[in-house]
Amino acid sequence: MEWTEVFKEENIVAFILLFFRFAAMFLAAPIFSHRNIPVNIKASMAFFFTIVFYASMPELTIAINLPSILIAILSEFMLGLVVGIILLLAYNVITFAGGQISFMMGFSMASAIDPQSGISMPIISQFLSLVGLMVLLALDIHHWILLFVDSSLGVIPLGGFLMTEDLFNYVIHATSRMFLVGFMIAFPIIALSWLADIIFGMLMKTMPQFNLLVIGFPIKIMVAFGVLIATLTATMLILKGEMLEAFNVLEMFF
Repeated sequence: MEWTEVFKEENIVAFILLFFRFAAMFLAAPIFSHRNIPVNIKASMAFFFTIVFYASMPELTIAINLPSILIAILSEFMLGLVVGIILLLAYNVITFAGGQISFMMGFSMASAIDPQSGISMPIISQFLSLVGLMVLLALDIHHWILLFVDSSLGVIPLGGFLMTEDLFNYVIHATSRMFLVGFMIAFPIIALSWLADIIFGMLMKTMPQFNLLVIGFPIKIMVAFGVLIATLTATMLILKGEMLEAFNVLEMFF
């Protein structure tokens, strides 16, 4: 592409649409959507990657008029949000599991602001979220997201994304799967906590002097922490599998 063609009307519109595709992705996708990253940094990253991938942009297929450009911008923004939400649902299985674990350990009131989402969540959820974030960085998920955007340019023309019924149904399915897989991750600790409650109840019946608050709860917390540490590797492998499945689904839909 010669420099005289860079500032053509259709190339400028295509550049803007590609910028919105990256910007929407950075608002919703894991790692890039981290709340500790300022908005101006996210916008600068979107602008930088738009310049990097400018040469691989396909030809613009929409009409150059204000209504078509506005609809195309909304389409690009929707594409980035849908992709980010699908990946975020796969990532949130560990935060949901952490909430269930915290409830069974009695830590449901002990919460802190999660740096990834910026919302208050139990400390076990925050711990699993931070470990999961390191796992995603080790797996180069941030590079995969950029490569997906690059490959999507050859499949989805700029401004040509439409929300299909199959894609909407998958988002609903991914939401329900997040709860199911999260409960499966938390089940070993939940089961042991229920078993401990049964044992403590039997002890209180046979030994009325047994103080559940002084003796029972610390033992229950210690056992839960032991199981959490023992299953941490398996939990991260489940997170890895969920992220890989999410990317496989993105390849099928897009």
